[in-house]
Amino acid sequence: MSLLKTIIDFVFTVSTLILLTPLGIVCYIIGLLGLKKPMAFAIYKTAQMWSKLVILCTRCKVTVKGLENIPKKGGLCFVSNHSSIFDILLIVSLVNRPVGFVAKKELALVPFLNIWIFLLGGLFIDRKNIRKALKTINVGINRIKSGDAMAIFPEGTRSKGQGLLPFRSGALKLATQSIAVIVPIAITGTYGVFEETRRIRAIPLSITFAPPINTAELTPEERRKNLTDQIHTIIADILHPPKNP
Repeated sequence: MSLLKTIIDFVFTVSTLILLTPLGIVCYIIGLLGLKKPMAFAIYKTAQMWSKLVILCTRCKVTVKGLENIPKKGGLCFVSNHSSIFDILLIVSLVNRPVGFVAKKELALVPFLNIWIFLLGGLFIDRKNIRKALKTINVGINRIKSGDAMAIFPEGTRSKGQGLLPFRSGALKLATQSIAVIVPIAITGTYGVFEETRRIRAIPLSITFAPPINTAELTPEERRKNLTDQIHTIIADILHPPKNP
């Protein structure tokens, strides 16, 4: 039964993604003609509807905390732990403003998914090529400075159930160099939905949006040295709350 459900959910996920792609492309083209903001919102709402439907199909119960911590406007950088591709669906389904993701360059080769990452304002980063990576980061910095929202996974790779990994050196440059407001995100359960067993399982998921950190209120020294550890600790404490003495 679990195999049959997995096949059905997979077919639904892929087929609906393919069917919605022409709509996304049309909205993008219309945006190029002078309606960029409303079309970007339409593209995002389409992706959000799809994400919600996919999550609904899994029958996972999602516990959400801290939605009130998400600023409704202005440059914003979400910083999240990352254990599964399902994390992206969860974030898109809940954040009610367009958000682009910084994704590894390998995802640019995945048909249709690559189109939607692009349509949502996402960026593909080549971590092995420092020069190209810096150019990509600079594009993201400019987008945040113009008032957009971006999301990054500073662990650099999916943890696959290993717990919160150390953040890569320089992973927060997108946020610190754009002087963005940062909203840390802590997600649990997503690795167990599919990737752990290769079967779709209806398991409890949780996502917490921590209070925002305004990097403009920090000194350059604090942004450079303390911020990474601060955000890592915030996410770690949500994932594994300290025990009361």
